[in-house]
Amino acid sequence: MNQERKAGEPSALIWLWLSVFVIAFDLITKQLAENFLSYGQPVPVLPVFDLTLLYNPGAAFSFLAGEDGWQRWFFTAIAVGVSIMLISWLYKLPRANKWLAVALSLVLGGALGNLFDRLVYGHVIDFISVHWEGAYFPAFNIADSAITIGAIMLVLDVFYEARREKAAATKAADLNSQD
Repeated sequence: MNQERKAGEPSALIWLWLSVFVIAFDLITKQLAENFLSYGQPVPVLPVFDLTLLYNPGAAFSFLAGEDGWQRWFFTAIAVGVSIMLISWLYKLPRANKWLAVALSLVLGGALGNLFDRLVYGHVIDFISVHWEGAYFPAFNIADSAITIGAIMLVLDVFYEARREKAAATKAADLNSQD
C-alpha cells in the first residue's frame, strides 16, 4: 500500500479518534484503579490475572525506575518527540492505508496516556498483573497494551510490505523476461 499521500488526497489523521479513545479509556481505568485498589494489594480476578495498583517511575519493565527523578523528564521528552513524529506520519499517510494508521494511532494513544501520568503524577499508574505459577510479568495498563498491539501491527506491516514488494519485483521480472 502507498505510504505517502498525494497532494489533495485525504490523510490518515482521521484515525486520531482512536488515539483519543485509547487515552480516555486508559485514564478512566487508571482512575478506577486508584479509587478502588489499595497500592500493592493484588485482587485476584483469574488464576493467572490480578488487579494490582503499582506505580512505575521508569519505562517498560521498570527500566530506570530506581534513578533519582531525571528519568521522568527523559521519558517525557521521548514521548513528546515520538508523538510529534507519529502525528506527522499520520498526516503524510493516505487515509486508505488503514492498517498502518490504526497501528500508529494505537501507539500514539498509549504514549500520550502514559505521558499524562508522568506529567501529572511523576510516575505511570499500572494495575494489570499477569502471572503463571509464581512467575509475574511486569504490571501494565491500557496504554501499554495499546502500544504493544500497535507495535506488533507495525512489525506485521513491515513483513507484509516486504512480501508485497518482493512479489511485485518477481512479477515485474517475469514480465520483462517474457518480452
